[in-house]
Amino acid sequence: MKIHPYHIMGILNVTPDSFSDGGKFIDVNRAVDHAMHMWEQGADSIDIGGESTRPHADIISPSMEMDRIIPVIEILKKENVVVSIDTRNAETMRAALQYNVDIINDVSSLMHDAQSIDVVKNSNAILCLMHMMGTPQTMQTVPHYDDVIAEVKEFLSERIQTCIHHGIEQSRLWIDVGIGFGKTLDHNVELLRSLDEFQDLGCPLMLGTSRKSFIEKICGNASPDHRLGGSIASVINGYELGVQIFRVHDVMETKQALDVWRAMTEQ
Repeated sequence: MKIHPYHIMGILNVTPDSFSDGGKFIDVNRAVDHAMHMWEQGADSIDIGGESTRPHADIISPSMEMDRIIPVIEILKKENVVVSIDTRNAETMRAALQYNVDIINDVSSLMHDAQSIDVVKNSNAILCLMHMMGTPQTMQTVPHYDDVIAEVKEFLSERIQTCIHHGIEQSRLWIDVGIGFGKTLDHNVELLRSLDEFQDLGCPLMLGTSRKSFIEKICGNASPDHRLGGSIASVINGYELGVQIFRVHDVMETKQALDVWRAMTEQ
């Protein structure tokens, strides 16, 4: 799967309550149309989520999650789109893998559902392990770290080793520091400044900063639809610090920014 010089993952939230585009793509046809639009703009994969993981989001059942995402996955795989699923649930992973999804993006790093590690082990899918303090319902309740870089790095290292111990090859693993998932603004900024410190974990690094609220906290009043500049700034910073995979809402603009930056800075 292409990750060099970079990989752009387009975000598709098939949910009524995601922080940026909740409700826009709950209809299957609209979801597929948006996914194909991002694919045609140059996305290298489409990340489909049926459960919002924004702070304090409602928990839904795997059956509801599957009802939202499986019809979209089925259509996109017939179009040979590279599909990622954003899920914490083993049952959902298992159902999606029947359609040969390519990537499993689990914000809980396989800790939410005890069965999920065996589901992933018995597949060929890439797995993205993300750091999150607590759960989406609790993560922004006074998050505290003594050393956010060291603690996030230790967590990801432990999850990598656990996966390897259970038979998931390291070559199938991506990692994500989890910007906005149990972090204050200062934690987020410190992580963004130090992304290069995660390179020695030996896995490609994914960054998900697109339209997140830390941009508004830095810049003042800016709704999710008005955070493109901050999103792209964080992408360029991440690329300079060794990030290879970018999970974004704005595919064309992100790809354009990266290509221009590379033309100016790389021989």
